[in-house]
Amino acid sequence: MELDHVAVVVAEIGSAVEWYTANVGAQVLYADDTWAFLRVGHGKIALVKAEQHPPHVAVRVDAAQLHALAAQHSKPIDTHRDGTQGFYFDDPNGNVIEVICYPPGQTIYEQQ
Repeated sequence: MELDHVAVVVAEIGSAVEWYTANVGAQVLYADDTWAFLRVGHGKIALVKAEQHPPHVAVRVDAAQLHALAAQHSKPIDTHRDGTQGFYFDDPNGNVIEVICYPPGQTIYEQQ
C-alpha cells in the first residue's frame, strides 16, 4: 500500500488546473470538465467537483489487497470511468480514504 493522491474540491476544473500549473508547477496527467489529475513533483493531486467526489486521500493497492480491504470494510468495489477500481471509507475522524487499484499496464497515472 502506498499513497497515490490527494483529492481537493474546486469550484471549476479549468481555472483550478490553470492555477496549479502556473503556481505550483503541476503537470496535467488528465483533465476534463468534471475532474483533473495532476503530478506535482513525486506526488499527485486530483481536482474534483464536490457533487462528484469527496475530498479524500487515496492509497494505491494491488488487486488482492483491494479485495481483502473491501471485504474487511464491507464495501463494494466500484469500477471508475478510467478503468481503476476502488472504494471509499471514512477514518475514525470522518476523513475520506479511497482505496484504488489500477488496471495492469495502465501507465498514464503511474508515479515517475
